[in-house]
Amino acid sequence: MLRLEHLSCGYGPFRAVNDLNLEVEEGTVYALVGANGAGKSSTLMAIAGHVEIQQGRILLDGKDITTLPIRERVRQGIAIAPEGRKLFSDLSVEENLMVGGYTRPKAQMKSSEQKVYALFPRIADRRKQAAGSLSGGEQQMVAIGRALMAEPRLLMIDEVSLGLMPKMVDICYQAIAKLKQEGMTILLVEQSTQRALDISDQVSVLESGRAVWQGEAAEARNDPALIEAYLGMREESGDI
Repeated sequence: MLRLEHLSCGYGPFRAVNDLNLEVEEGTVYALVGANGAGKSSTLMAIAGHVEIQQGRILLDGKDITTLPIRERVRQGIAIAPEGRKLFSDLSVEENLMVGGYTRPKAQMKSSEQKVYALFPRIADRRKQAAGSLSGGEQQMVAIGRALMAEPRLLMIDEVSLGLMPKMVDICYQAIAKLKQEGMTILLVEQSTQRALDISDQVSVLESGRAVWQGEAAEARNDPALIEAYLGMREESGDI
């Protein structure tokens, strides 16, 4: 579904991602993992159209979308739940969700909203509350739900578990597992390497804007030496 060909992107003269190649197959979960500053978030933002492409191409279903404006990428089926959630804190949960469906006919938005509430019943009970009054985990649910309001074919989620309580992380990953089961294609950025490996089909390990390892998540899960060398996990302690 998605292909990055020799993608380099950044901010002015700074290059955050350098010569990245990857392919995301339809109906799979693809994880980008690595340390802070590795280029994970910049990759997602470049696909969404928020970061300058300095070199290379982005292909969606074989169509070059490298120069498409953000709105058209959403129409093509790309949506993102960004790092830090970036909700409108003074707007209600319901209003934040409506923002996510801005490219779609209003008549279809109510159905999408109900799907989000079915996926995250916790925020259904808080639909009239200001988003800024919610816990971090609830805000993450709203951010994912807002992206889903666009009825995307490719859902990108940046830093699912960052700053969340374990219970909230579990709820978010249960939702991701359900979306995967329903055939959603997901590109996931995650600092919690083990969580990413547990849910993903494919994984790229980024370091200083470059892919240093790419392959099946199952291979990474089953190879302690690879995990130690590339993913920075200490097997004996479980640290990530």
